[in-house]
Amino acid sequence: MPFSFHLGLRDTSTRARRGVVVTARGQLETPAFMPVGTRGTVTGLTPQELHALGAEIILGNTYHLLLRPGPEAMIHFGGLHRFMAWDRPILTDSGGFQIFSLSSDRTITEAGARFKSYIDSRYHQLSPERSIEVQTALGSDVMMVLDVCVPSTAEPEAIRAAMDRTHRWALRSLAARKDPDQALFAIVQGGLSVELRAESARFLTQHTFDGFAIGGLAVGDTRADRGEVIAATAELLPREKPRYLMGVGTPPDILEAVAHGVDMFDCVIPTALAWQGTAFTSTGRVKVTRSDHRLSDEPLDRACSCATCGRHTRGYLHHLLKCKEPLGPRLLSTHNLHHYLELMRAIRAAIGAGRYAAFARETLAAIDLHEHDPERRRPGLPLPPPPTSEPSPMPPGPRFEIVATRQGGPAVLDRAVGEVMHPVVGAATESEQLYVVQSRLRARLASGGGPLVLYDVGLGAGSNALAALRAARNAPPEARRLDVISFERDLGALALAASDDGAARLALAPEDLRAARALLAHGRHEERGLRWRLASGDVLATVPAEATLAEVVFWDPFSPKQNPELWTFRAFSALRARCGAAATAFTYSTATAARSALLLAGFFVGAGDASGPKGATTAAAVELANLARPLDRRWLQRLGRSSAPFPPDAPVDALERIRAHPQFG
Repeated sequence: MPFSFHLGLRDTSTRARRGVVVTARGQLETPAFMPVGTRGTVTGLTPQELHALGAEIILGNTYHLLLRPGPEAMIHFGGLHRFMAWDRPILTDSGGFQIFSLSSDRTITEAGARFKSYIDSRYHQLSPERSIEVQTALGSDVMMVLDVCVPSTAEPEAIRAAMDRTHRWALRSLAARKDPDQALFAIVQGGLSVELRAESARFLTQHTFDGFAIGGLAVGDTRADRGEVIAATAELLPREKPRYLMGVGTPPDILEAVAHGVDMFDCVIPTALAWQGTAFTSTGRVKVTRSDHRLSDEPLDRACSCATCGRHTRGYLHHLLKCKEPLGPRLLSTHNLHHYLELMRAIRAAIGAGRYAAFARETLAAIDLHEHDPERRRPGLPLPPPPTSEPSPMPPGPRFEIVATRQGGPAVLDRAVGEVMHPVVGAATESEQLYVVQSRLRARLASGGGPLVLYDVGLGAGSNALAALRAARNAPPEARRLDVISFERDLGALALAASDDGAARLALAPEDLRAARALLAHGRHEERGLRWRLASGDVLATVPAEATLAEVVFWDPFSPKQNPELWTFRAFSALRARCGAAATAFTYSTATAARSALLLAGFFVGAGDASGPKGATTAAAVELANLARPLDRRWLQRLGRSSAPFPPDAPVDALERIRAHPQFG
C-alpha cells in the first residue's frame, strides 16, 4: 500500500488539525508522538509493551544502526521490523543530527560527512546516497533526507551555507531512493530566521517529497525563539502533506506546535528522563528520587490509568530508583510514554470538538509550564515543615551573639534563625565590597544633584547602612546628600552591635556607634550630608508605603530558606514599583529562583561582583545599560534545566515571560 496522508478535522480557533498517515504496515492518527527507538529498541520496553501503550509508530536512528549492527545485518535479518519484532510503522532519521553532535570527530564536505565511530574509532563516510542506502536496508516506512544541522543560534552565514547544502543533499537523497513505498521527507532548515525558513520551504516544496520536517530547532534556542519559526514555517508547507517537528517534544512544546499545524513529533525525553527518575504527570514533572517520596503511598498520577500508576506507589518507585534496579526506569518509561500517548489522544479529541485553544490553555495551566509536585511546590524547594501547635523553642541564651566567620572576622549570629550575617568574610568587608563599592555609591554621591535615596532591606546589625554612611561622610562638601532608609522588624541585632561589648568586638567607629544608638532611640539620625531613617515592620508592607523612590538598593535579608517571603515575585514587584528610573539593586544570592523573581518583577538582571569565595553575586537594574554583566541566553538555557527555576508565587507563564523579557531580545 503506497504512503498517503488524509487530512481530517481542523480546529476553528487555531491551525491545529487531525489527519491519518497510511503506510504499508498500518496507519497512525495525527497529531502523533513517535517514541524513539535509537538502537532498535525503545529503551527498556518490549514491542508488546509498546503495543499495549497504543504506540502506532516508532523512530529508529540511522547513525547508530549503521555503526551497529550495520546494514549488512539488517539485510540478513530482513529489515529492522523483523529484527526487533515490531509490526507497525517505523520512521528512520538520516543521521544528520548525530553527526552534528560529533563536532570534534567529523568533517563535512559537499560529498558528505566523514566521522569517527564511537564504537571502534574507524572512520565512516555518510553521504546523502549512503544514508538512503542504509535506510533502505532498514526497511523503514518513512525515511529522512540527510541534512546539515548547525545550532539555530549560529552566525547567519553558517546557517545560510548549511541550508543551501541541505537543499542540494535533499535532491540527491530523492534521486537515490529506489523503493517508492518508502516515503521520503525533506527537512526545512534556516535557523531562527523566518526569512530563511520561508526560502527553504519554498525550495523543498517544489519537489516530490512525501512530507516535510522542520529541523534544526531545540539546539541552542528557547521555546519563545522557535515558536514564531514553527508557526511561520508550518504555514508555508503543503496542507495535504504531513508536517513533522524533529526532536522537539516536551508537553508544552507539543501543545504549542500542534496549534501551529504540526502533525508529527518525536523526542527521547519521556524515556531518557525516566532513567533519570523523572515522571511526567497531569500536574507536571515529578522527580521520584526526592526523599519526600520515600514513604509516599500515592501513585505517580491519580489521573493516570497506566499499569505503573495502577499497581505501584511513589515510595516503591523511589526505592527501585535509589537501588538502581532496572525495573524502576522501566516502570517510569511505561508511565511517561502512556502520558505522552494519552496527551496526543486528548489533543486529537479537542481538535475534533473544536476547542483546542481552550484545551491547550487548560493543560498548560495544569502542568504549570515548568512543572511542580502536587503540593504546588516548585522543583528543588523543600517541603514546608509539618504544622505544630507552637514554634520550635530556641536554645537557651540570647537570640543574637557575635561569632567568628569562616575567615575569622566578627559577625552576628541569629540563633533563632540559625544564620550568620555576612558569614564568610565578615560584616565590614562584605558591606564595603559587595554593596558600597559595587553600587558605585561614592561616585554617585560625587556626581551632584538632589538627595540619593538608598533602601537598606534587612538592617540586621547595621553593617551595610553604616558602610554607606561612612561613604557619605568622606564625600566632598558639594556631594549629594545620602538618605538611607533601613527596613527591619527586629532590632535585636543592631542593639547588640551598639552595645559597649558589641561595638568593641565589631570595631565600630565612634561616629558609627552614635548613629546606631540614635536610630535605636529615635528611629532616625542626621548629620552633615546624610540622613538615616528606620522603617520598622514587615518589608512587604513598609516598602510599598515609602514616598521616596530608591536610587540604590541593598537587598540583604536572610536566605530564602529562613525568609522566603522576601525572595518572591511579590516582594521584588513591590520593590520595582518604588525604584527610580536609574535605580540599581544588589544582593548576595545567585539562586536561579531569585534571579527569575527579579526578571519577572521587571528588572534587568546580571551577575554581580564576587564576595569572598563566592564567584558572583546578583545585580539588578531598571535600565539594562546600568548592568556590567547582564545574564544572557546561556543563563536561559540553564534556567530550562534548573530543578528550582522560579519563586513559589511565580505566574503560570513564568518561563514564557522570562524568555520574552527585553533583556534577551
